Amino acid sequence: MAMFGSAAALASAARAEEGDSIWDMFARNRVLRSTDKNSNTAAAQALIETNEPILSFDTSNNLQAAIAQYEPFVAAGGWEQVPQDVYKLTLGNSKRSVVLLKRRLMSSGDMAPAKTADELFNDELDKAVRNFQARHGLLVNGQIDQPTFYALNVPADTRLNQLKLNYQRVQNVAGALSDRYVVVNIPAASIEAIEGGIVAQRHTAVVGRIDRQTPILNAKIQAINFNPYWHVPKSIIQKDLITYMNNDPTYLEKFHIHIFDGKGKEVQPTDIDWSTNEAVNYEFRQEPGGENSMGHVKINFPNPYDVYLHDTPDKGLFGENARFHSSGCVRVDGVNGLVSWLLTPNGGWDLPSVDSAFQSNQRLDVPLAPATPIHTTYITAWANKQGTVSFRDDVYEFDAAGKVTFEKA
Repeated sequence: MAMFGSAAALASAARAEEGDSIWDMFARNRVLRSTDKNSNTAAAQALIETNEPILSFDTSNNLQAAIAQYEPFVAAGGWEQVPQDVYKLTLGNSKRSVVLLKRRLMSSGDMAPAKTADELFNDELDKAVRNFQARHGLLVNGQIDQPTFYALNVPADTRLNQLKLNYQRVQNVAGALSDRYVVVNIPAASIEAIEGGIVAQRHTAVVGRIDRQTPILNAKIQAINFNPYWHVPKSIIQKDLITYMNNDPTYLEKFHIHIFDGKGKEVQPTDIDWSTNEAVNYEFRQEPGGENSMGHVKINFPNPYDVYLHDTPDKGLFGENARFHSSGCVRVDGVNGLVSWLLTPNGGWDLPSVDSAFQSNQRLDVPLAPATPIHTTYITAWANKQGTVSFRDDVYEFDAAGKVTFEKA
């Protein structure tokens, strides 16, 4: 982000329009009245919400096609950078910088090409901005907000490099994919349940933050743990829990967390010296229920990192652009739907029965028969058959390092 200037510099570029003529005002009001923003958003989402998986054998072919389109374009110079005057442009604005924004979005195929472009932020440009935002996993609002401005100024050769790196990543794993599997794409903070080569379900996720990354792994989901206990990892005890207790000595009581010594005997918070790291010598267990950090379910796949998919009581994070907040595990929006899909081969489970199990607050472990493969991946660029190319930020800097292979768990 630093390469595109600070937020303060952007803020100074945002200013009110001055000197508009009466005709400018008429044109702006007409655009504001006639533009259907909801329809434009729906059209943008339709570009990306196909039933094609991010990770599949076909993804490799789609990436090849995208690379073939980008290579000659990059060789010819790519797209122009947009100036700071573009920041905060929105529907109805009339400025010279609108012309530059239109040219940029024509270059990337988000807007139909034209010989000339006027200075009015019109319906066509609103559609184009929303298309661009959808392809880049941004909040689709039609405004040149800060994340959109930064994404517009990523050079075309950087995007081409992403396509090439991700082609190699997909090639490395596509041949080993089964008919039915789950994919967690970390840069997109998204989950896909795939069956027969198509996406059966797609879920928003919250994944590991930069200093506590979600690992890249291949494993098998073996069980669904309804209303689980949460056994607090030692890393979280040391990095978080001790701090919370120093700030609020009633924290454990509020969140129904009990402490046990090495012999399984319960101890009280007052028995621990919270000014030291003594707490890491104990086991901390949170009771099942609505306050549990795993919510109502844990999707369990044994792995050396002790990570898993789970529900969460904190649903607000799913609405953010950048959903990198966890300590490595993956939180799932609409997790009841994913659980019901995973349990389909077992028989006797559907969405109402999953919801009923959640609401009971009773512990229940259900083995999957058969186990379902899960792949946590790092795909920052992909494409679908209709030619829509999507990009995500290189949050863990694996693209910057040129990394295309990962240790397999």
